Amino acid sequence: MHTISTDHRVVAAPLPLERTPEADAYSLLLKHLLHGPLSGSNSAEIVYRDIQRYDYKRFRERLGQLANALTNLGVTPGDTVGVLDWDSHRYLECFFAIPMMGAVLHTVNVRLSPKQILYTINHAQDDVLLVHTDFLPMLESIAPELESVKRIVILTDDATNVGSDLPIDAEYESMLAARSADFAFPDFDENSRATTFYTTGTTGALPKGVAFSHRQIVLHTLAFMAALGSAPGNGRLSRNDVYMPITPMFHVHAWGMPYVATALGITQVYPGRYDPDLLARLIKTEHVTFSHGVPTLLHMLLNCDAGRSVDLSGLKLIVGGSALTPGLASAALERGIDVFGGYGMSETCPLLTLAQLTPELLAGSTDDQLNARIKAGRPVPLVDLRVVDADMRDQPHDGMAAGEVVVRAPWLTQAYLKDEQSSEALWRGGYLHTGDVGTLDPRGYVQITDRIKDAIKSGGEWISSLQLESILSQHPAVSEAAVVGVPDPRWGERPLAIIVLKPGSLPEAEEIREHVRGFAERGVISRWAVPTTVQFVTTLDKTSVGKIDKKALRSKFAESAS
Repeated sequence: MHTISTDHRVVAAPLPLERTPEADAYSLLLKHLLHGPLSGSNSAEIVYRDIQRYDYKRFRERLGQLANALTNLGVTPGDTVGVLDWDSHRYLECFFAIPMMGAVLHTVNVRLSPKQILYTINHAQDDVLLVHTDFLPMLESIAPELESVKRIVILTDDATNVGSDLPIDAEYESMLAARSADFAFPDFDENSRATTFYTTGTTGALPKGVAFSHRQIVLHTLAFMAALGSAPGNGRLSRNDVYMPITPMFHVHAWGMPYVATALGITQVYPGRYDPDLLARLIKTEHVTFSHGVPTLLHMLLNCDAGRSVDLSGLKLIVGGSALTPGLASAALERGIDVFGGYGMSETCPLLTLAQLTPELLAGSTDDQLNARIKAGRPVPLVDLRVVDADMRDQPHDGMAAGEVVVRAPWLTQAYLKDEQSSEALWRGGYLHTGDVGTLDPRGYVQITDRIKDAIKSGGEWISSLQLESILSQHPAVSEAAVVGVPDPRWGERPLAIIVLKPGSLPEAEEIREHVRGFAERGVISRWAVPTTVQFVTTLDKTSVGKIDKKALRSKFAESAS
């Protein structure tokens, strides 16, 4: 009997599994996600706008051509290849071919400032850059300070119109055309790094680097597939669906969905640079049925010219990145969109929860369903999620007791790149600390009530900016809303409501305050949560991935509010 000695007792140890070296050879590598779509005939396609269209067999051939081309440029296992592109078929090819070679894919956030982009390229030590022509002027401006880049490849939809002062080594399509499709992607340790990218950061802060292994991405993909495939009545993904991201591919692997869609072998549509009218037209012409994005992009899709006329019924849409408000969710449901929340972050690869409806909720009232859809959702398979107090004690699952959301799962980043201090803080107590405040209800649904840094402390009471934004969104004149805390000499902080109105709406500030006051009178929120000041603006400051930039808003309005 195998035994383990503990402090004062001897207990039986689990028996080791007998195995042979040959059996050990099958690791969890990204290349194995291709077995399904390549195992037989498949009519599904990879589509790029109205420019490119090919099947999965051709997709595999292009992966081989890309790997051979990069090898010819000197890329070897362990090297890092940075990509600066819009959502495209090229990006999907890079998602697979670069890690499958044993190299590391760095998805460069093209919406950061040039200074931040330079920092991430140097910090990741990119050896080769694949750059869309739209970003050449920016790259030219930072080129003298690039430290590790040896080769530059151009990505373009018009190879006849490429000009740059940079030393260009190749153009993507010409580079692939000159190479064989025959490339034997090797086996190696499944814990090898596959991808690197950087947190979006806030104004003035340097992004933090995170990395994920082949094993982590494969496990994330399988859990995501299980969650989507087991949904009883909403938010279900099958091989009959057509997928299109409305999330940048540089942002957490486009939430991991391109890996899921490829493993299932379904048709994938890539829209290039986001334009709401184009997105709406592609949904119509390509019969898109599954997508994901942040609330601001859903808002733009519903309100653009093409979006107002296109039939959106049948579209399933995960909304994450920031809170899905009741007003926006109701507007989407009215258009026939099966909308529901999801939750994760850069450090979590990203998926943690999905707000799919249980059979009980599907049989319940419309109000109960809406309330569940706008939550972060229930943990997907393999996610250990807790809501804890400052001493890591679990809070009651009553939908009321708030605490920090902490998680464990086999695909979470193990550390920030080259940042030991932040890594220790991220993983203190053996769980990854999200920095989000939330609650758990008896059904197991997580509700994110705020970021710890965005919660407003007024007169000793904590006020949730997200809850206030949700309430404001229900006013018929409000198109978008943000709430931030601004300094107050008496109360420490007071909530400031920043409102974008719907066209033709002209309410007074007091009407907005009275709307919120009604919720306070019904006991939904504290009377202290009624905003002291309401500011009307034409647009809200956004981060590089479309989230409301509250740090920028606090900075902008703090002085005027005081």
